[in-house]
Amino acid sequence: MNEVDHTLLVDLLAWIAARPRTYAETMDAWRTSCPRLPVWEEANDRGFVDRAARMVALTPDGDAFLRAARSNG
Repeated sequence: MNEVDHTLLVDLLAWIAARPRTYAETMDAWRTSCPRLPVWEEANDRGFVDRAARMVALTPDGDAFLRAARSNG
């Protein structure tokens, strides 16, 4: 993963962690049709986010990744 993708992934996870988010709100803010910026898909593939009913939340792995990224600067 390149630095831009890593930064976007951290931004997405921080955005989700900031407060409860609906799936619709998340898709409005983060879904892209650009194949070079698949941040939502990357977060899902890595198991960092969970979609339960209409809500989106970080998984324990997503929370750990975000905490590690924040501690590394």
